[in-house]
Amino acid sequence: MSLPTITPADAKRLLDQGATLIDIRETGERASEYIPGSQHGPLRQIDGNAFEDVSAPIIFHCRSGMRTTTNAGRLKEAAPCEAYVLSGGIEAWKKAGLPVVSDNSRRMSPGRRLMVAGGTAVLLGVLLGIFIAPTFYLLAGFAGAGLLLGGVFGWGGMAKSA
Repeated sequence: MSLPTITPADAKRLLDQGATLIDIRETGERASEYIPGSQHGPLRQIDGNAFEDVSAPIIFHCRSGMRTTTNAGRLKEAAPCEAYVLSGGIEAWKKAGLPVVSDNSRRMSPGRRLMVAGGTAVLLGVLLGIFIAPTFYLLAGFAGAGLLLGGVFGWGGMAKSA
């Protein structure tokens, strides 16, 4: 079960006619930029009856369209009315010249900050292991394990910071 995709231009027309735009990205991503008039409904909070009272068409979007497309079945269950996935997400919306609200002070999402911190720890551990003492390889190992556990299970100290 999936949802049909809709272009940014067609989505804008539907929004002007009263459709609802749902941003399924996490809070940190949305804080850096969002489409004016969109409502925040993080994917992790959407359940089987989240939009049962909505009768107007619903358009779901994420950053690139990947999350909405991957979770289209789940989103369809939550929206028993006419519903669509914004093709290309907010990135395609911007490329179409449509408005977004941006907060340049929050350009890097928590997930990206986590990747930078984890990558830095791994690189530092390897370099210190090469040039100072092999014991520093443990730093790289622990950072890598933290990233792996956080990514696979959504669990661990590093995942909680994202």
